[in-house]
Amino acid sequence: MNSSKKDRIDSLAASSARGAPAAAGGSDSSVAVADAGRIDSGEGVSLLASAWSRLRRNPLFLFGAFITLSFVVLAIISPWIAPHDPTAQDLYPQIRQQTNPIPGPQPGYVLGGDWFGRDLLSRLMVGSRQTLIVGVLATLGGLFGGLVLGTLAGAFGGWVDALVMRIVDVMLSIPSLLMAFSIAAIFANPSQWTVILAIAIVQIPIFARLLRGSMIAQRYSDHVLAARALGVKKAPIVFRHMLPNALGPVIVQATLVLAVAIIDAAALSFLGLGNPDDRLPEWGQMLGASQQYLAGFPHLAFYPAACIIVVALGFTLMGESLREALDPKTRR
Repeated sequence: MNSSKKDRIDSLAASSARGAPAAAGGSDSSVAVADAGRIDSGEGVSLLASAWSRLRRNPLFLFGAFITLSFVVLAIISPWIAPHDPTAQDLYPQIRQQTNPIPGPQPGYVLGGDWFGRDLLSRLMVGSRQTLIVGVLATLGGLFGGLVLGTLAGAFGGWVDALVMRIVDVMLSIPSLLMAFSIAAIFANPSQWTVILAIAIVQIPIFARLLRGSMIAQRYSDHVLAARALGVKKAPIVFRHMLPNALGPVIVQATLVLAVAIIDAAALSFLGLGNPDDRLPEWGQMLGASQQYLAGFPHLAFYPAACIIVVALGFTLMGESLREALDPKTRR
């Protein structure tokens, strides 16, 4: 009996080593001893690749990216594809102050003209470039200022963090449009650059607070603690380990802020604080200048307002989709 049990045990051990099914004891299959604890896995996927795999299946992201890409392409090539010179007063002979102050649509002028007889469609197309420039430069200015303040607060902590955050809290306590209006009103001669500067300053506390939170989360991460244990100096830790890993949420926020910057620029231009020179059309400027004809000719305000809304929607959809794809808590 003992000999038969020993032979049975040896047989089971040999079967397990070869990965063969057990000779007795049912139909359960066995795993080879050498393969115990091993799992089948493919090649690892980076965070960006994983996010892209979700984004390309997200219809909201694709729709927002289509609007954004179309807007950027139009802004680049608009001076060459515009049907007419946006400054030429081709329809001015048709203007009659009492009977026909605004030329209507006609062959060659799909949307008609404005109060100076300039082609409205051409001005909308060329105005996309100035709108893009204002939005991008204002966002980049706010991003740079936020990076400086957020890095100081998140890297040093202590009294530096307290000082920076109190400044940020004061700026956030003022409504953004009111603060932008106040900053733009300081300048005696309003221009496109005053609008960019005013909006950039308003956006700084948003980026600063977000980056500071990301930097604090990185401060106690494993790779930062390991770098400190190895004796790496503070500056390389901040700029090579903490800051690059904290920029993801800030970059996503920039796409959302860009839409807000375009709307704020239009608001400042509507209030008369934009560029007074309308030889370079801009959607917000066109919207503000059309208010005197709003009662009788609402299309002069509708077209630039619709362009602003659609572009802002595109950036917002794209930014929200990016945030959901990169945020582990909201990934779909």
